[in-house]
Amino acid sequence: MMVDVTVIGGGPGGYVAAIRCAQLGMSVALVEQYERLGGTCTNVGCIPSKALLDSSERFHEAAKSYGNHGILLDNLRVDWAAMRARKDKVVQLTALGIDKLMEKNKITRLQGVGRFTAPGRVAVDGPAGTTELESRHVIVATGSKPLDLPFCRIDKERIISSTEALNLPEIPKRLLIIGAGVIGLELGSVFARLGTRVEVVEALERCIPGMDSELGKELERSLKKLGFVFHLGARVSNVERQGDEVLVEATSAKGKELALKADYCLVAIGRKPNTQGLNLAAAGLAVDARGFLPVNERLECAVPGIFAIGDVIGGAMLAHKAEEEGVFVAELLAGQKPALNHHLIPGVVYTWPEVAAVGFSENDLQAQGRAFKKGVFPFMALGRARAAGEKEGFVKILADPLTDEILGVQMIGPRAADLIAEAVTALEYKASAEDVARICHAHPTYAEAIKEAALAATGDRALHL
Repeated sequence: MMVDVTVIGGGPGGYVAAIRCAQLGMSVALVEQYERLGGTCTNVGCIPSKALLDSSERFHEAAKSYGNHGILLDNLRVDWAAMRARKDKVVQLTALGIDKLMEKNKITRLQGVGRFTAPGRVAVDGPAGTTELESRHVIVATGSKPLDLPFCRIDKERIISSTEALNLPEIPKRLLIIGAGVIGLELGSVFARLGTRVEVVEALERCIPGMDSELGKELERSLKKLGFVFHLGARVSNVERQGDEVLVEATSAKGKELALKADYCLVAIGRKPNTQGLNLAAAGLAVDARGFLPVNERLECAVPGIFAIGDVIGGAMLAHKAEEEGVFVAELLAGQKPALNHHLIPGVVYTWPEVAAVGFSENDLQAQGRAFKKGVFPFMALGRARAAGEKEGFVKILADPLTDEILGVQMIGPRAADLIAEAVTALEYKASAEDVARICHAHPTYAEAIKEAALAATGDRALHL
């Protein structure tokens, strides 16, 4: 089969790249190993985890907060099977929506494992046999899979990855999480809200270590109120299943030996690129020392005409980063001149309060020895936040002391995942803190915290603090 573009991988990066290529007049074949499109994000990542986060947050609010609103409930309980069934329905509808997009854009979809047989040739081994594809361009978008520990085998029963955590047969009484990053804290939040005792072991000294340290400290305080127990600066040395329990041995930052037991152990230490079965050598390609596919500034591999996007090339392992890269490559292939600034891809943690950031963190600027000024505004000072009972969190804006250009925005609080879009827009257009401070924000809204933080960054002018 001859096509203009072959895309290997049907996750957010791959299917979005395929759609944009088709919109620009190219014939496209999309290769996906599994029956459903959407990749990890749709099927065992972003979408199902957010469904469970939303359901568990509603239960938690009903149990802890509704009484403050004059709403009285009796015999409140969780139907875990129904909660999981709702999650599965959300995933199914999302995947069906992607199928419709493939039909709408006349994209040829092939189920099977794609492997190179030559630089422009891909063989797809699937249920219907082997299909040979030849194309001018190939986009590799095969994503990533969970990392495991060298001394810990994930048995998918008691020692689990995020995939199994989404489908546990029961609500655990005790859950131990290795890793205080995004995945561990989000899934830990789901179960802590439902009554699970959650313990987290993290080798570094703070939560969400890839983000601003003040965000990590604030999130840690919040999650402790939810019942989380943290062992920060603790290094795991052994993970062992003992029947229906898991024993995790670690050494604390002070040298104390820890022996922790739980019903399940979630290994959430990150993800690794998925290049298995691609037969890269046939295309003249090889991965780097960490297993990623090297690309240049055009996201093109060492062999002309072969591109790679998303988790498989490293950087922030985020669905929206992969999507932006997919659009970028498609437009390059069409002869356009797209721009993509990886520095301005926002990061989000969907705990509650939510955490979001874009640009430089305070830690980044300090490490660079770069001067900056900052404005911080707490959500509890907002009328909208008080009306909703949201007293935790803040917005922090960092700006250049000479030009006033915004260098970074960090926030933790209600709806931060949505609010960060305003900050991304500001940084994309190189706005100053004064620019944002001068923009009228509707009242009462959570977004007013951004305006107030900008005012605070331009000479301690916050109006409600």
